[in-house]
Amino acid sequence: FLRGASSAEELFATAALMGITALAITDRNSLAGIVRAHEAAKATGVRLIVGCRLDLTCGTSLLVYPIDRAAYSRLCRLLTLGKGRAGKGACNLAWDDVALHGEGLIAVLIPDLADETCGLRLRRLRDAFGDRAHLALTLRRRPNDQLRLHELSVLAARMGVATVVTNDVLFHTPDRRILQDVVTAIRHNVTVESLGLRRERHADRYLKPPEEMRRLFARYPDALARTVEIADRCRFSLDELRYQYPEERDDPALSPQDTLTRLTWEGAAERYPEGIPPEVTASLNHELRLIGRLDYAPYFLTVNSIVRFARSRGILCQGRGSAANSAVCFVLGITAIDPGRNDLLFERFVSEERHEPPDIDVDFEHERREEVIQWVYETYGRDHAALTATVIRYRAKGALRDVGKAMGLPEDLIGAMSGLIWAWSEDGVTDDQLRELNLNPEDRRLRLVLDLAGQLMGTPRHLSQHPGGFVLTHERLDDLVPIEPAAMADRQIIEWDKDDIDALRFMKVDVLALGMLSCMRRGLDLIALHKGAHYDLATIPAEDPRTYAMIRRADTLGTFQIESRAQMSMLPRLKPRTYYDLVVQVAIVRPGPIQGD
Repeated sequence: FLRGASSAEELFATAALMGITALAITDRNSLAGIVRAHEAAKATGVRLIVGCRLDLTCGTSLLVYPIDRAAYSRLCRLLTLGKGRAGKGACNLAWDDVALHGEGLIAVLIPDLADETCGLRLRRLRDAFGDRAHLALTLRRRPNDQLRLHELSVLAARMGVATVVTNDVLFHTPDRRILQDVVTAIRHNVTVESLGLRRERHADRYLKPPEEMRRLFARYPDALARTVEIADRCRFSLDELRYQYPEERDDPALSPQDTLTRLTWEGAAERYPEGIPPEVTASLNHELRLIGRLDYAPYFLTVNSIVRFARSRGILCQGRGSAANSAVCFVLGITAIDPGRNDLLFERFVSEERHEPPDIDVDFEHERREEVIQWVYETYGRDHAALTATVIRYRAKGALRDVGKAMGLPEDLIGAMSGLIWAWSEDGVTDDQLRELNLNPEDRRLRLVLDLAGQLMGTPRHLSQHPGGFVLTHERLDDLVPIEPAAMADRQIIEWDKDDIDALRFMKVDVLALGMLSCMRRGLDLIALHKGAHYDLATIPAEDPRTYAMIRRADTLGTFQIESRAQMSMLPRLKPRTYYDLVVQVAIVRPGPIQGD
């Protein structure tokens, strides 16, 4: 989040080339990037040492590394405590908090000078962590640097605290130094020229091979060897995390699978009051067997509970996406799409071969969705439920604007150049486009801005909240990942995004909002009031030639949505070339013909 200038993938790939066997990643007051580092470590063969940098309210900065699974859980709870106090995007931790949660953590004090303050902090560190307490020796490339390291080493020996060499890396290669200055300027909302002392004071904060570290710290062989000792002690891996979904037992005597089976056949009897068709029976038996083998019954029960609550409050809701392929979802009322009628394949939704967690998206009336979200928090508890995060990353347009501002380009020039880029584009501005603006593509500052913007693309900018993806757990959620308050009141999020929880095989339940469902609710109420006809999403007549004819004419005033070819295939009366190859969102379109495709 604008503190380093290299990705985890770049850091681990470079470490592998240098022959480094283990690399510790320490985000500030956060574990937000640790899953990406975990994936990069597995891809390169360089072992990840999970860690975190804690900036305490007393001015102390500590690097902490859990040696086992229990210590990792304590670290997650510690971060949750600090974030809960400070609010969105901040962390408020005191020394006593760290000492209380410090069992199993290796702690490394980051010092400045070997003064009295440092001595007091070392004494507190030693008393709290014992042989797990260390003092960092790091080159600062400032006057009297070697004298400073010597004095720190002597002070640590006097206090009975071991020293350890650190590299304090912010980027993987020296040529990222300029980008490091730019992201620092963006973070402080100033230009590079006005950074002053906020700028990193030396260009030495890049990965170095082991032989170079031995040369730089030849006077401290014990501190160098201790890096290997710490790496050997810190054997915790994110692969040890065992995600446990809530059991969802209404009746303690029944297993979740038995409960789902009972609810499924009860729902089927309601969906088909004149008798369950044989093909539906076969589909339900097939799906239930597969759900049982993959142990996904609790997930279906959760979604069923949420939908049942919404309907008990008169909140219109509808499952969408590949869940429409499930006969179980249909008879439970999670979706109004009958997969048997539309000849949909369940394995597109849940497959034993892919062994991927099911993903059921349920839309709710946007004006009432918050009632559902708060019910989830109250039902499962705030120690067991939180929304997934969304990591906001730079695309071409945003990268160009922020880099241009940091480099001091005029606002009108930045606006003109960013106006050439489509909002979601991954491509930058071309030389020909610059010439169209009467700009010189060879101008040094302009070229530097464009190059730096290209390097910045894909970099995490800040943490936001997912539109409605809930992670629910049987054990405490903050044993697995830190939780922090969201910007919106009475909401909380975990630090990991959708891709992170997919990588660790966590399941999420999507509680989403759709404005058109609010519109449909009003429409259904008006039909009931004026026509005496009572419909829900499942009982709206499935075939209406006049509606299909309106869509073909693009006379779609007041119709709902036309999503994609997959869903348009459910409209058999449409000719294939009518909807082309586009993904079309139609809410309210002005009547009349549309020119071209």
